[in-house]
Amino acid sequence: MKLSKFAVTALFACLAGVAFGAKPKPAAPPPAAAPAAAPAVVVPSAPLVVPARIDDALRAMVQNKAIIGVSALVYEKGQESYFGAFGLADRENNKPMARDTIVQIFSMTKPIIGVALMKLYERGKFQLDEPLAKYLPEWGNVKVYAGEDANGQPKLEAPKRPILIRDILRHTAGLGVDEQSPVGALYRAANLRGSFANTTAVVSQKLAAVPLLYQPGTRWLYSDAVDIQAALVEKFSGLTIDKFLELHLFKPLGMTTTRYTILPTDPDRPQLAAMYTRNDDGSFTRQSDKEAFEYNSASWPYKPGSFGLVSTLDDYMKFARMLLGGGKLGRARILKPETVKLMSTDAMPKEVTDKSWLPSKGQVGFGIDFAVRIAPPKDANESSGAVGEFFWDGAASTLFWVDPRNDIAAVLFTQMRPFDKVHLHKTFRDAVYYNDPVALAH
Repeated sequence: MKLSKFAVTALFACLAGVAFGAKPKPAAPPPAAAPAAAPAVVVPSAPLVVPARIDDALRAMVQNKAIIGVSALVYEKGQESYFGAFGLADRENNKPMARDTIVQIFSMTKPIIGVALMKLYERGKFQLDEPLAKYLPEWGNVKVYAGEDANGQPKLEAPKRPILIRDILRHTAGLGVDEQSPVGALYRAANLRGSFANTTAVVSQKLAAVPLLYQPGTRWLYSDAVDIQAALVEKFSGLTIDKFLELHLFKPLGMTTTRYTILPTDPDRPQLAAMYTRNDDGSFTRQSDKEAFEYNSASWPYKPGSFGLVSTLDDYMKFARMLLGGGKLGRARILKPETVKLMSTDAMPKEVTDKSWLPSKGQVGFGIDFAVRIAPPKDANESSGAVGEFFWDGAASTLFWVDPRNDIAAVLFTQMRPFDKVHLHKTFRDAVYYNDPVALAH
């Protein structure tokens, strides 16, 4: 009779856990005479990541001379499941790509700025649907480009609605550069950054004086909007963006290398990877250090929201793991889980059908400074990825993503421009998801 009660109780507990979405703790093994309790035992799923497969994929990219150097780090279910480094960080000086190699992350700066701004959102400093001009008055009198008149001069009209803070978070604000339109010429003439001499506040003011390329909320177009996010961080916090990141993100997370400035005299400067341009014939030309490191080699007044940070694999992985942990890593709570969920949920308005090149990223929408996968890969030409993942990349072909469904965070570093013409990202993603029949592109 006692054995029967035990079996019923164990089975009921298992079923109750499933019904209410809980993760039942593995039950202690029942006595041998009670086989009915066996369904209560939870068997952990096998790891998805197969290190040898990723090694083979990345090593082949170097051996085939598609890239000069690459490194990658993957965490799965709270543990490091993969690290690999192949090829050279500096071909001319024969320095190998290594775990402590420092790279320029370019647009992978953007999600970090987004997290900084959303910390202030949690403090009640603003609401997403408030007009941007409420906090940055220069955006109160913007005009929208509406074609050209009979004399070839740009026609301007008033925006049909104000730019909302939400718009600058998802690239629907009207900002953007069309090189063929008069707006492109006006944008260049504005000299936004002033050779890095302008502060973030000045950049915002100069950008607001350039006509919008489209009516707010009608298109998705990648832009300088994250510089405006940085201006808001400074406005709300009273700190420069670099200081805010240092105090409220980097120090709590233990990101000891990530920063805007890496001077020639800094002890870790030799770890900075060279930058290479891939030519049309597949060869690589090293950019001069003066050109490649111009921004990071001095402490400029301009601290961008859109680019500018350098980092290491382990540093950026701490940021990615914090997001995977619902805003928390170790004892450091950076964001609330509901804020991370908000950032990683598709916020693209249904009426927005013009999405520029965003569809090239796959079956994705856009949240707050992240692309968000909304459907599995539709064919073998796409990069593999799991529904619900959120990610972004950088101009030098760097990449990171967070996959809550599989409990995975991944970071990939290289230093190659123009952006990933050799399908490195697809190669890496396909290797990571090879054993996932839903996420694998096939």
